Amino acid sequence: MGFSQVQPNPNKTKKVNQAKIDSILDGNTVPNKSINPIGDTISAKTLEDNKLASEYDEKWLEELYSNTLFDTIYESIADIRFEAVDLPELPTDTLKMRLQRLSAKTPFNIEYNPGLESVIKSYLKNRRSSMQRLMALSEYYFPLFEKELDNMDVPLEIKYLAIVESALKPRAKSRVGATGLWQFMYPTGKMYGLNVTSYVDERSDPIKSTVAASKYLAKLYEIFGDWDLALAAYNSGPGNVSKAIRRSGGYQNYWNLRPHLPRETAGYLPAFLATMYIFEYAEEHGFKKAVSGYRYMETDTIHVKQTISLDQVSELLELPIEELQFLNPAYKLDIIPFVEGENHTLRLPRHSIGKFVTNEKDIYAYVQAEFDKREKPMPQLFEQENKTTYKVRSGDYLGKVARKYGVRVSDIKKWNGLRSNNLRVGQRLTIYQRGRSTSSSTKSSSSSNNTSITTNTKTYKVQKGDSLWSISKKFPGVSVQNIKDWNDISGTNLKVGTTLKISK
Repeated sequence: MGFSQVQPNPNKTKKVNQAKIDSILDGNTVPNKSINPIGDTISAKTLEDNKLASEYDEKWLEELYSNTLFDTIYESIADIRFEAVDLPELPTDTLKMRLQRLSAKTPFNIEYNPGLESVIKSYLKNRRSSMQRLMALSEYYFPLFEKELDNMDVPLEIKYLAIVESALKPRAKSRVGATGLWQFMYPTGKMYGLNVTSYVDERSDPIKSTVAASKYLAKLYEIFGDWDLALAAYNSGPGNVSKAIRRSGGYQNYWNLRPHLPRETAGYLPAFLATMYIFEYAEEHGFKKAVSGYRYMETDTIHVKQTISLDQVSELLELPIEELQFLNPAYKLDIIPFVEGENHTLRLPRHSIGKFVTNEKDIYAYVQAEFDKREKPMPQLFEQENKTTYKVRSGDYLGKVARKYGVRVSDIKKWNGLRSNNLRVGQRLTIYQRGRSTSSSTKSSSSSNNTSITTNTKTYKVQKGDSLWSISKKFPGVSVQNIKDWNDISGTNLKVGTTLKISK
């Protein structure tokens, strides 16, 4: 809870060729026909040449990072109303027939009742846009859900439960602390093998949390012998379901127990069944074919051999930080720790795996040098006039603020004592900028500072095949962030022929 809607910086999107644009527009990741090492060619084209692809990528990044869908769904289930909804395009007789078909092919007791009809029609009428966006996200998550559910002999339709629980947001957190795609509370997560440390929260790991959810649901079915009651117990706890059975006089059908269940659970199964219906009959209701920027099978993992941060990976592989956070949501501080005896992995798009492996030795050497520099308390490295305070606005998120000031997400977290990526509108963030002032009142100071840098710098002309990382390797003691600061660069894109200032 607490993320604002995403409006990613368009300058962050990488330049792509026409083949890549066509592939993105088709919802596919670009085939890895040739793996480019870190120093490979940087296109001289500008983003303006590919506006459509850029806009598509930015909309997808918004889906990856925004938490507003979870907030909306969480509130709608808690306040669900079983009121008649006028939707002429879905006659009651047609709905009855379709629900009967669904019931015949699933182990759930899907029987028509006016309450379920009102929820389905309300979703179709009022949440069409949300459902369309969830269908796009499901293209990534559903294949991995189905694999783990099948391994535990759990009905594959349970995949729709993750939509009700979290709106497919792996870092979603409820007001009571339930976390992840499957909304595990801390004790239940630990019981089913989900580790939570200062760095890692496996409740947000898509695969590990799905395995745990499958085991937990299988156990609940073993107890109650009914999938409807198993879902109710998953939401409110087995004890509340047992109490509802007693209070109802011994009934075991969910719809008979619903008046005796907690308020949120009373709307839980109807929300699940309504979601299942809309996904199963999406075409009949005019939903567009889901298009996703990622498919699970087009990603792969690397076991890290040394502590590394996602923003370092972002710089070196020239990938948007939001994509890396989407693919690696279990790392609370965006840092992948290396711990003897534990396996922590970095998930990347397949086309970036070869680049990482080919340059693995150099990457770890660079990362170690970066961490060595960060041993000192960061704020003490800066002059006071380089400190600024930023007030969080609607649409802000950490990656956006970091790019605005040319700093790292991990630095902003460190400077402000942040333990998660959550930001609140109106929140004030302390930002330290290397080598320049952010206040208009210190322009003269900034100007003299720039003059000083100019007289003590070399210049470097960007060549074909250069990247920020490869250029930094040519100058001992110079980091990617140094080059960004000295040249006022916020992204990772370089244009061949650009002259860069490099401090001696």
